[in-house]
Amino acid sequence: MNISFLTSQIRKVSHYWLNYRWQVSFIILFFSLCLTFLSGCQGIRQKNDGVIHLTLWQSLNPPVHREIFQKLVDRFNQTHSDIQVESIFQPDPQLPKILTSVVGNVPPDILSLQPEYTGQFVELGAIRPLEEWLEKLPLKSDIRPNLLEAMQLNGHTWSVPMHTSNIGLFYRPKLFEVAGITELPKTWEELRQVAKKLTIDRNGDRRPEQYGMLLPLGKGGWTVFSWLPFLFGAEGEIVTNNRPNLMNPGAIAALKFWQDMIEDGSVMLSAPERGYEEDAFLAGRVAMQITGPWTLIMKSEVDHQVLPIPAGVRPATVTGTGNLYVMKTTPAREHAALKFLEYILSEEFQTEWSIKTGFLPVTLTSAKSKAYQQFINQRPVLKVFFDQMPVAYTEPGIPGYSRLADSLGRAIEATLLGESAETALKKAQANLDSIWDSLQPR
Repeated sequence: MNISFLTSQIRKVSHYWLNYRWQVSFIILFFSLCLTFLSGCQGIRQKNDGVIHLTLWQSLNPPVHREIFQKLVDRFNQTHSDIQVESIFQPDPQLPKILTSVVGNVPPDILSLQPEYTGQFVELGAIRPLEEWLEKLPLKSDIRPNLLEAMQLNGHTWSVPMHTSNIGLFYRPKLFEVAGITELPKTWEELRQVAKKLTIDRNGDRRPEQYGMLLPLGKGGWTVFSWLPFLFGAEGEIVTNNRPNLMNPGAIAALKFWQDMIEDGSVMLSAPERGYEEDAFLAGRVAMQITGPWTLIMKSEVDHQVLPIPAGVRPATVTGTGNLYVMKTTPAREHAALKFLEYILSEEFQTEWSIKTGFLPVTLTSAKSKAYQQFINQRPVLKVFFDQMPVAYTEPGIPGYSRLADSLGRAIEATLLGESAETALKKAQANLDSIWDSLQPR
């Protein structure tokens, strides 16, 4: 093991964890794991049988999705006698273990993860750029155009999507009917008015038994993810030229809209960091909830439908995409990994995977296939998400996005609890400016 390489990588990894309360405990754990990995770093992955054995780390949930994926991996292995892929489940959070494997020079060959981590892996030199490989294939033009941005950073392509989805607005049709609502909201203002009509205080104690809409309270990833469709709908941004930018008119307008709904009294706030839970919706305490097709609402017997996120300046939502990275290993292993990525983007894989899991296809060929069209046209709720994909935007993948999202989440939470949107974003921007300035070379 090259000690200078190890030292430089440890410094890079430590860089990502500055400014976090649990930094010290993480670093202690990190070095312990490093020692474990390095003690066993003996080139154990390659068996002497002329076959390239690849490891793929994934955190697919629920377990039935892992079973479906394993069957599709088995099919690849059966048709590629010279390449065998082993799919290994890594429970969330994966990131510390992934970074440790990079430092120990024993990464997986293929990694399945959300594309917002791209910048961290690029700075670590952990992943292989894919544009030369992809440019030679007709597959590139088959990938949904709005997914390309999440694959790219600084002029290079770093990953390919395996599956995608997006966020919509679930609603209770019977509650709409009782409230006399016959037209679904298509704009922010219409959503605001509908939420007011759906808010009912039966006993006059100013504590409604039924609210129009649930908003996620908290500063975590779900809160930020749920708010991003409104940011994109306002033509806002949170990154400009690879640097945080929260003080733009679109970001302020999107956060102020959430605040306006709270001031209307038509919003129930979730329990802290529990905005993804569906209990209030299923019990009829709220009539609308922001979430995606992965929700348990889809499997419930409670009446439900979904509508596209109402438009601000434009219609918009946010993608929930799982991408595949090829980790830097050896030319032979990387070439074998690219063969597997071709399989992932094939119509065979995309169509069967999407039909069996409810994810949306990432390729146009699969989306237009007869089998998938028959499937989606029989599922009107899922079809709303399918039809919304052309206006789905992606989270940025810049280095340090986790810090940006943390500051943004704190600003959203502060606004939901009463601070003005502009003040909360201004404080978050100042915090991010100081962080980014401290990271610049002196």
